[in-house]
Amino acid sequence: MNQPPVARIMLPRSYLFVPGNRPDRFSKAFASGADAVILDLEDAVPISEKAEARQEVQRWVRSSGKAYVRVNAAGTQWHDDDVHALASLDGIQGVVLPKAEHPAALRSLAAKLLPTSVLLPLIESAIGFGNLDAICAVPKVQRLMFGTLDFQVDMQMEGTGFELLYFRSQLALASRIACIGTPVDGVTTAIRDARRIRHDTTCARNLGFGGKLCIHPEQIASVHVAFSYSQSEIDWAHRVMDAVNTNAGAATSIDGKMVDAPVIQKAKYIIGRSFVN
Repeated sequence: MNQPPVARIMLPRSYLFVPGNRPDRFSKAFASGADAVILDLEDAVPISEKAEARQEVQRWVRSSGKAYVRVNAAGTQWHDDDVHALASLDGIQGVVLPKAEHPAALRSLAAKLLPTSVLLPLIESAIGFGNLDAICAVPKVQRLMFGTLDFQVDMQMEGTGFELLYFRSQLALASRIACIGTPVDGVTTAIRDARRIRHDTTCARNLGFGGKLCIHPEQIASVHVAFSYSQSEIDWAHRVMDAVNTNAGAATSIDGKMVDAPVIQKAKYIIGRSFVN
């Protein structure tokens, strides 16, 4: 097991991508309110600017603090240089590995990271999905990320809703069994459609996901709302725990419903996951 049980881990709800070749956007991304920022060296960066982007990210992390970084996939011509440039930097909170498929490549990357850095495999293919259990068991893997768009291409699928239900459920199940953090759902391409973003995020949350990848600052507020418990839910959780404490563990009820062990566990989880927006 890599970590304590999921319920004890407070992890980001939102991860905002920002292109590594756009240092003019770095400060804005970190001021956007996102729980985490991913400086991207992969898809968002043209081939001709890979080296420059790597230098910009390295410079930012050295001078400005902490960040997550998405490196180029293992086996690409840029991967080794990305890892060499970034793995020893104290400010690297975690490395996102795209096209994560083979546990051996993940173990090799994990061995090069500092103790303070985590590994976030991005599942984007059938091979990666088929190796979920082994990927979850790699040291330093904190949680899985689901690259829904690339996954659809690899599987020749259409649609991001019920079509991906099985795959999302399996990511959540594998994560829970391995006692790593709840998985992170893929991006919603609608940038300013708050209703769509909140719907997509709520569906992911209901399947056991705990975070979402974002491609624009305007998506963050909707993601946070969907992942946050309402005031009525928080109030209910506190009433449950007050009743439990008052009755010293004896059988009791709240709102006409029996309070048993699963209800108490849920109340504790809600209180522990109550973010302040």
